[in-house]
Amino acid sequence: MNTLSFFNPRFTSDLFDVIDRNFSDMDACTTRSYAPRVDVVQTKDNYELEMELPGLTEKDVTIDLKDREITISSVENAKDEKKEAKDEAKATYLVKERVATHFSRSFTLPDDIDSEGVNAKFQNGLLTITIPRKAETKSRRIAICA
Repeated sequence: MNTLSFFNPRFTSDLFDVIDRNFSDMDACTTRSYAPRVDVVQTKDNYELEMELPGLTEKDVTIDLKDREITISSVENAKDEKKEAKDEAKATYLVKERVATHFSRSFTLPDDIDSEGVNAKFQNGLLTITIPRKAETKSRRIAICA
């Protein structure tokens, strides 16, 4: 018997996720926003931000750095909305949990960053941003001239 079952044995653990997903956005938008998880690591020489972005490519993400604030956001992609409209015309969904999404995350960086040396790489859905730190200025003794 080939039938689609809606039974979820993890119902109780997923209950709040379902409520958030269905009732957090009370407007009629076709896109939703989310906040991808980020790991921030500090080393002696730099700061490193790692953000998981499955299904996206480097063309789907923008990184802006102004003063000490870095903002990572997704490009609002009309292609996804057109694909959704096209898919909806073909079939009737029984369950539809995947929608076009948009995100934006901002971080205020410490004073010791070298904004000219920031670089980013995107590989296998993982965005890694490396922000070099300025070398600490060492104190020195000043001789007094007579």
